[in-house]
Amino acid sequence: MLKDQPDNFALIGELALINSGVGDKLAAFALAERAMAVLPLEKDAADGPMPLEFLARVAVRVGELDRAIAILEKLLSIPYDGALASPVPLTPALLRLDPMFDPLRNDPRFQKLVEDGVSK
Repeated sequence: MLKDQPDNFALIGELALINSGVGDKLAAFALAERAMAVLPLEKDAADGPMPLEFLARVAVRVGELDRAIAILEKLLSIPYDGALASPVPLTPALLRLDPMFDPLRNDPRFQKLVEDGVSK
């Protein structure tokens, strides 16, 4: 499919998640960054953040929690259509529920991200 759709950022992002799930960190990040190059945030305000969400999810899955937190802070500051459940972007409420972010649960920075949504 990727040969037929080399600019399909959603497909590339899903492949990044698959690679992170099987433990291929280098391939996962390469694919996530490729998705970001296909659809940069600066090019499309609605869909451009989706590759960033893929990158955040990859970072969590491979244990790069600092990188994931930084990306989540950015994503929560901008409106966009969600990558996995369009048109539902990540919100503090969804971060509290999404099991993919379980590795971040005890991180005070993550707790602040999800609590900020409750206090707003």
